[in-house]
Amino acid sequence: MTTAQVTCVWDLKATLGEGPMWHDGVLWFVDIKGHKIHRYEPVSGEAHAFNLPEPVTFLAPLADSPHFIIGMKSGLYRFHPALGLQLVIQVEDAALDNRPNDATVDANGRLWFGTMHDGETEKTGSLYRMDAEGVARMDKDICITNGPCVSPDGKTFYHTDTLEKIIWAYDLSPLGVLSNKRVFVRMSIDDVYPDGSVVDSEGHLWTALWGGGAVIRISPAGEVVHRIELPAPNVTKVAFGGADLKTLYITTARKGLSDETLAQYPLAGGLFAVPVHVAGQPQHEVRLA
Repeated sequence: MTTAQVTCVWDLKATLGEGPMWHDGVLWFVDIKGHKIHRYEPVSGEAHAFNLPEPVTFLAPLADSPHFIIGMKSGLYRFHPALGLQLVIQVEDAALDNRPNDATVDANGRLWFGTMHDGETEKTGSLYRMDAEGVARMDKDICITNGPCVSPDGKTFYHTDTLEKIIWAYDLSPLGVLSNKRVFVRMSIDDVYPDGSVVDSEGHLWTALWGGGAVIRISPAGEVVHRIELPAPNVTKVAFGGADLKTLYITTARKGLSDETLAQYPLAGGLFAVPVHVAGQPQHEVRLA
């Protein structure tokens, strides 16, 4: 268990900090309910916020372009801080009251993302794969999709059903086809839910615990081998950054916390960093051409 080296590098008090992503020496992340994209430069300590017109849930770098692909309530967009927004695709019917949630990019440049019911009550969410051929639904009937990520060898895909407290594993083919869906981890702690995940260079999952105030490292066999405690109850996702990819950046949220709990955890909603001994995987770029 680790506590001493956890540092709050930006006390921004995000309502729903999410989706950290390391790209070109910068840590990017979002505040979904705050309608903001955040940019943090560790070397200088400079921090910037970009306002969006609606909830924004993830961002991923676009290959051969200065733009990012971002998820917003109304669909997927191209985004650049100086050039604005351009709609790429409306993924689902607005009548579902869904929105995108978490996402990842595999080594082949395919974007994997999930949708979820914005009210968090209906199982209308789905898991999608986006590539040069378009968008394909890969799984469905999920209320809150979360934590898509891929093993270093590209052969195992992970995806979380947060409300069911299950992290699923699938076989992933070279063509991006999922098969052999199976339970990887099932959590049974009251009021603690698996949130966003990433996979490190050794094939271990790092999973944020909403309500658990921690990040856990899970071996490929499904065993918890390490735990990092944070001074924030609602931990949302992690990303590896730094020149050696051995700094773990962690987003948190104030959403759902009472005034009493916020007084007890004043750094809730902050961006945290902690050095770790194993490197992450590099951030891949989305390839749509």
